[in-house]
Amino acid sequence: MHSDKEIRQGKTDYVVERNLGYSNEMMYNQCLLFYNIIFKTKKVKVGRGKNAKFIEERAYTPETSVDRRATDSLNYYKNKMKTKSKIKYRDYQNKIIIKGAEILLIHNFLYLTMEVRTGKTLTSMGIAKLMNKKNVLFVTKKKAISSIENDYESLDPDYDLTTINYESLHKLPKPGNYDLVILDEAHCMGAFPKPSKRAKQIFSLIKSNVCSVILLSGTPTPESYSQMYHQVYGIGNNPFNEHVNFYKFSKKYVNVKQRKINGLFINDYHDGLQTIIDAMKPYTIAYSQKEAGFKVDTKEHTLYVKMKPITYQIANKLKKQLVVEGNEETILGDTPVKLMMKLHQIYSGTVKFESGKSTILDLSKAQFIHDNFADVKIGIFYKFKEELNALMQVYGKSNLTTELSVFEDTDKSIALQIVSGREGISLRQAKALVYYNIDFSATSYWQSRDRMTTKERLNSDIYWLFSEGGIEDTIYKAVSKKKDYTVNHFKKDLLSL
Repeated sequence: MHSDKEIRQGKTDYVVERNLGYSNEMMYNQCLLFYNIIFKTKKVKVGRGKNAKFIEERAYTPETSVDRRATDSLNYYKNKMKTKSKIKYRDYQNKIIIKGAEILLIHNFLYLTMEVRTGKTLTSMGIAKLMNKKNVLFVTKKKAISSIENDYESLDPDYDLTTINYESLHKLPKPGNYDLVILDEAHCMGAFPKPSKRAKQIFSLIKSNVCSVILLSGTPTPESYSQMYHQVYGIGNNPFNEHVNFYKFSKKYVNVKQRKINGLFINDYHDGLQTIIDAMKPYTIAYSQKEAGFKVDTKEHTLYVKMKPITYQIANKLKKQLVVEGNEETILGDTPVKLMMKLHQIYSGTVKFESGKSTILDLSKAQFIHDNFADVKIGIFYKFKEELNALMQVYGKSNLTTELSVFEDTDKSIALQIVSGREGISLRQAKALVYYNIDFSATSYWQSRDRMTTKERLNSDIYWLFSEGGIEDTIYKAVSKKKDYTVNHFKKDLLSL
């Protein structure tokens, strides 16, 4: 008897391959029929006269390989029936799996735009199982890998799964012989007008494997419809493949505008047309939390922290003089972008110097979180790395972790950087989410705040920690209205800070 992995990897010819769409029970019944035919017997008369008798004899000439194939196949699917998958799909997931398999069969690629917590990861794995795939590559964010591998073990499909984060794509063998690639959080490849390094790597990966592709995202085009082009441009039959690059694509699908920057006019490609989404509809399945039956009451609480006098002194001096010089280090805010970034850091108690070094200026926020939430298991989102150091300094490593697996298996709270922690993970064990700081991105706001959401959880509490008189309040007003906080916002707000 061969192992499941050997069978998935094609290292044995002795198990009948699963038919497309067949369950374990259906395969067992088919193998049982095969087994009964191979080992069918007939009565044969031997001897003569009074000594004659009838004995059972194989109806067909035995062949070792055929006998083994019949026996191994029957045993394999019998055992698969006994060890049932721990995963039970919801009704809507089963429907999406069937519909998704149909789209994948016709077009060889599928985009699942299912909102967070509706189960797009497991749904994509279910499609791979139904499609009888053998070697699946799942590309995701690093922090999501352990969760995906746990889901795979619970599902117990026939195919072999390789999980890898986008930053490690260069480590994959070429070609990898994958028959399906699943691209999690696919919108991260949506940079334009030029493709990002990540998009180029996926382009090469798909071309070298000639495989099916499933893209996953709860927010496929969070900032512009133009973000769709480089997500799918590596897929041979994508609806935009007649356009060899983004610039040619933009002539048909983008309302290109002119913007003046530093005295020069440049093309602005952000105004992608609705026709982009229309062109993707035959390849897309969209599903919302509302359709899934989610009824979550998310309550957001704003808490204000008075920082130390030194924090306000440094911030005020930087605003007035655009530079703060110390004995060894310098803080420079000589451009609107740098001034915005430095004040964003300083008001929450940290700063990065011109030398590249950084330091903690003020522990007030970290201490506030500890004083008010130390006895509760929470998820903490921070923006800058020194904010994590501040949390660790106050909490201690014995009470705070940055690893999802440790958070799930212990009573420790978890600290996650907003951008890397906003996607692909679940913090359903957290009693609340606490934001040490806030990101400029509206995408970060909407995605990270849903990390606790599950269908069974009816209430979620989110706490925003803003420094009194700081910049966070104005950022919040923009991103909560689905607008990124930009330098233009900052220039308007500067007078009130």
